[in-house]
Amino acid sequence: MLVLFAGRSYDSVSQEYAQELTVRSKIIIMSIFSGIFVPAVAQEAAEDESTVTYPASFFAQYGPVSVNDMLNVIPGISLALEGNEVRSFNGADRGLGASEQILINGKRMAGKANEASSQLDRISADQVQYIEIIRGTSGDLDVRNTGQLVNIVLLESQSSSSFATEVGATHFRDGQVEPIGTFSFSGQTGQFDYLLSAQVATGYEDLESYEISVIPPGLGLNDVREIERTQEQTNYTLNSNIAYQISPGSRIAFNGLYRQNDPPANLVRTITNFLNTPPTIGVERETLPATSDNWEFGGDYEYNFDGGGKYKVLFIVNEDNNAVTRERFVSLGLGDPENKNLFLDTSNRERERIVRTSYAWDPFEGQNLELGIERAQTILDNALKIGLPIPGVASPDHGGLTAVNLPNAVSSVEELRYEGFAIHNWQINQRMSLESSLFYEDSEISQSGDVNVSRSFDFLKPKVDFRFNMSSSFQLRMSAELDVSQLRFSDFSASANDRDETQDTIAGNPELEQEEVWRYNVNLDYRLPNDGGVLNSRLFYFDVGNSIDRIDVSTSPINLASTNGNVGDGTVYGLNLNASIRLGFLNLPQAVVTAGLLVQDSKIFSPMIGKNRKVVPFDRGNVRLGFRHDIPSKNFNYGFNYRDGIDGNRPFYDVDNVIFIGSNSNLSLFAEKNNVGRFNYRFEIDNLMDFENCRERRRFNGYLRDGDVIEIERFCTTNGVRFTFKVRATF
Repeated sequence: MLVLFAGRSYDSVSQEYAQELTVRSKIIIMSIFSGIFVPAVAQEAAEDESTVTYPASFFAQYGPVSVNDMLNVIPGISLALEGNEVRSFNGADRGLGASEQILINGKRMAGKANEASSQLDRISADQVQYIEIIRGTSGDLDVRNTGQLVNIVLLESQSSSSFATEVGATHFRDGQVEPIGTFSFSGQTGQFDYLLSAQVATGYEDLESYEISVIPPGLGLNDVREIERTQEQTNYTLNSNIAYQISPGSRIAFNGLYRQNDPPANLVRTITNFLNTPPTIGVERETLPATSDNWEFGGDYEYNFDGGGKYKVLFIVNEDNNAVTRERFVSLGLGDPENKNLFLDTSNRERERIVRTSYAWDPFEGQNLELGIERAQTILDNALKIGLPIPGVASPDHGGLTAVNLPNAVSSVEELRYEGFAIHNWQINQRMSLESSLFYEDSEISQSGDVNVSRSFDFLKPKVDFRFNMSSSFQLRMSAELDVSQLRFSDFSASANDRDETQDTIAGNPELEQEEVWRYNVNLDYRLPNDGGVLNSRLFYFDVGNSIDRIDVSTSPINLASTNGNVGDGTVYGLNLNASIRLGFLNLPQAVVTAGLLVQDSKIFSPMIGKNRKVVPFDRGNVRLGFRHDIPSKNFNYGFNYRDGIDGNRPFYDVDNVIFIGSNSNLSLFAEKNNVGRFNYRFEIDNLMDFENCRERRRFNGYLRDGDVIEIERFCTTNGVRFTFKVRATF
């Protein structure tokens, strides 16, 4: 295994090496790095070897406008901001949990959609006192540290305020220009802190696709499809965060968010059928009116006792509403008479009510214990309607077509979950720490509507996290935990199928059970001297139980159907390498190169296809490369970011077809001129290589496991190159 590391860079590092490393290790390391890295403005030393501190003075030369600008010049910051270093198996994210990657003044925000990372562009740089990168675990932290934490500490002032703004526009492939803008007002008055912001962001898409279908064994041409899809979406967001320091030992805070981002779309599909002589052309036009909005309100209260104990209580309520109607019309050509042949309407409303409370204290010197409980209620109301041009009574609620009776199409799913937890932090000595935790989850999931069922679950979820600071730069971390996934409520009832346009819906499965995954991680970090960069490696192994993927629910060999279900046990393993290095050895101490490589593999046996396959969603991995060069004397910076997946091993199997999905690739460039008066000007290019995302689908006669291929579809799509120009300022 390649050993990479993270830590702090201090002038005393060489002395610590002499004390803590063998003579041979010292010679090897110093021969590699000495004389290579020209010192930049080094970060300040902290008493805790697990914490790296960057004072505001470090960032002054770069002319930052927001906290994000400050973070962007810290080598290896992406390691701390990437969130939990373990990829999720399931997209569900109910409840709150004890983890977070970003703290403000040492505190987490009482929000999910409105969490701290979404505030980084809205907090003015002139309000920051210093920024910490926390690599250790401690009972003093407001959250559990699953990897690294970023703590943004703001200046204390009797009275201050600032107004920050960002305006600009994005140019798309089809010539469409969409505006963007963010306006925020933040400040402090006595013990009262506040942040109010409004944002307009584009979600516009212009996709161009084509599909070629061939028929084995001679691979004769079946048809060619050309597709133009446009999505008109603008995201409007309002949020606020306020905090009041009631006394030196008590604090209360509230935050709120409202977002509206209706995503209506239009699609035109031109089909040339080569099975006819001569070939014939048909047109399918789709309209997809849609609405989407969500809101959230949260608050937290903290009280610190004189004896060192800490009591915390936090609550969140939120709601997310989405509705999409898909209507498809067929004709012989654009402008010709049309006939509607599909009406598909989906709507869902999800609500959460969460409260979490805990008490933490130091039972012994060097040890901290936190006991608490979380209660979360989640409700999802889901409805699906489909109309087809078949014999029967036309229904105005189904687009004037005949209503099709779908089983399990209307449902309400509710989960009431209690999670008790005990978290113990032990600072074994100056360089070693151990965090152990035990979570007990008790939940009841009930479904009503077309299907009525109720089930109860309970799980014990242990975790241990050991960290050893071999020096102020070297850190070893080892962890093991049992993670129990949360079920997606949308899998419980019938839903629209977004993987296959020939199969409009997919059946629900009210009998789903949670995945249980044992995760084992070994992480090594090294921070180069004098802020020269960060090297990191992570070796991981996951033992997956009750994995969720497609299962066979066919009623007969001629009526094949599938849904999401539990398919068995599997394994995932891999290695993730990251490096972020200043180019001091090229006399470019303000230039940073970042690189990463993720290689992974997985295996599970699927009864539906009768063979081993990969564990969804783990593919073969990816490569990343980035470059940023700051020129403080010119108030200018520029750079690029590139990411590409490792091709292969991305199949999605169904009962009668399989999709092989190509890897995503993207190259983006940026250039920014700072401190032109009060203004910063930034230019960005995204998808510069005009990458095409391609896939291949193989359809089978009957079951896939029988191997009788009847059609091969090759499909590619691109959304073109996008150009964005922004002007930012703080007043």
